[in-house]
Amino acid sequence: MVATLLRLRFRVLGNQLSRSPWQLIGFILGALYGLGMLAAAVAGLVFLGLGPTGLAGPVIVGVGSLVTLGWVLGSLIGVDTTLDPARLVVFPLTLRRMMIAIALAGVCGIPGIVTSVAALATLVTWVRWPAAIAVSIVSVPIAVLTAVVASRAMTTLASGMGGKRRLREASGILVFVPLILAGPIIGGLATGFALNLDTIEVVVRVLGWTPIGAAWAAPADAAAGDWLAVGAKLVIALATLALLWMLWGWSLRNTLAHPRQQASATARPGRLGWFGRVPTTPGGAVFARSLTYWIRDPRYLRQLIGVPLVPVLLWFYLRGGDPAVGLSFTAPILALVVGIVIYADISYDGTAFAAEVATGVSGRADRRGRILAAAVIAVPIVLVAAVLPFFFSGRWEQLPGILGMSLGILLTCYGVCAVTSAQLVVPVASPGDNPFKRVPGTTYLQGLSFLLIWLIAIALSSPAIILGMIAFFTADAVLSIVAGAVGLGSVLVTVGVRVGGRMLDRSAPVLLTRLRAMANA
Repeated sequence: MVATLLRLRFRVLGNQLSRSPWQLIGFILGALYGLGMLAAAVAGLVFLGLGPTGLAGPVIVGVGSLVTLGWVLGSLIGVDTTLDPARLVVFPLTLRRMMIAIALAGVCGIPGIVTSVAALATLVTWVRWPAAIAVSIVSVPIAVLTAVVASRAMTTLASGMGGKRRLREASGILVFVPLILAGPIIGGLATGFALNLDTIEVVVRVLGWTPIGAAWAAPADAAAGDWLAVGAKLVIALATLALLWMLWGWSLRNTLAHPRQQASATARPGRLGWFGRVPTTPGGAVFARSLTYWIRDPRYLRQLIGVPLVPVLLWFYLRGGDPAVGLSFTAPILALVVGIVIYADISYDGTAFAAEVATGVSGRADRRGRILAAAVIAVPIVLVAAVLPFFFSGRWEQLPGILGMSLGILLTCYGVCAVTSAQLVVPVASPGDNPFKRVPGTTYLQGLSFLLIWLIAIALSSPAIILGMIAFFTADAVLSIVAGAVGLGSVLVTVGVRVGGRMLDRSAPVLLTRLRAMANA
């Protein structure tokens, strides 16, 4: 049955790729990127084996520990749920076999193959030390399985699959916060110590006794002839794998015993929420629905996680200079972040978009409604971020330029997204799923499309950006007012609504067909 599930996994992947040429291209790009990383890793390990054991050991332990940690953190960003436990309950599988199938599917993916081959390449590094090779034959599979099982256990726990929907969605969002702050945390730890070779050696030595590094460190100890350390670290590695396996099994058992609950609420008669507070027009209906999504849907809220962290990151990376200057540009950066998130907004409607197509809502009304709903959330954020730095610095003459630049960027992003979202839908998590769920072959394409749309928005916003920055750094109050007027006078959002509306009138049936195909994938 395990072999059958693995064949099913690759059959599903093949069907997904055959239906979408762009997804196939994304998968190929991802595979090529993985092969490039693998080639570099193998070459480095070969040359590392030519050096002394005192060099090979710390490098393998340090990099191996980071790889294991990357599996855990990476599982919170993107999750391949081809073999979703909720879908496997219909198969005559024991819990143990289900876990084996899911773990092997993780090993057989692109990240799993790259990790496995790179881990096996450490045998070449230890070729001059036969004892290390013998230990590696045992420790390498343990290290790879620990990374895969840890990622699956963390995915299940983070998505809150065994709990209620709101708790599941909140947990899936909150785990993203430490990932955003990972850079400052690591940087703070690095600057807190005098990083030199002796310090790095101490850190690596400690990592070798931790659950994430013990399996990687055992061969180095074997090469050095320290068999007591080898035995102790293999015990730590095996105990870690066993505990992770039991944790994952407990989480899956809880998931299958307590299926996902759909959130429900009883509305009072006559209480329609935002639908009862807006004009009874097509645009008003789209606005009310979109604003409800922004307030209640964790998939939308996830995109606002980084908002309060932007000034923290700016302060951290610019703390060596004048923090006030860096914090003054919080608003323009936030405008870029929150303005571009609706680049494929229809994707989150799912098959509910059929109601809009059936009722004949015009594309222009749809564009206006979605942009206004997003602006209700984004504009107050940008205004507060623009005003607060000058409230503390007292340089109010520079505010108009920054404010105009920020609002100009935001409006331009909305104009660009009004066009792109009329043509583009991407696979997204379904309501109630892990907000970070991903479909194989789409990660790279989504990243590239997001970057391209971002660059287009920045290019179209360049007049307001250039004038605003010149006014800021020259402290010219008159030029700052001019820059503010240029930003506020952006007409691209109007052009985007008109062009995107006409495009959506033609493409709505095609987009609905794509959404239905994604829902059935």
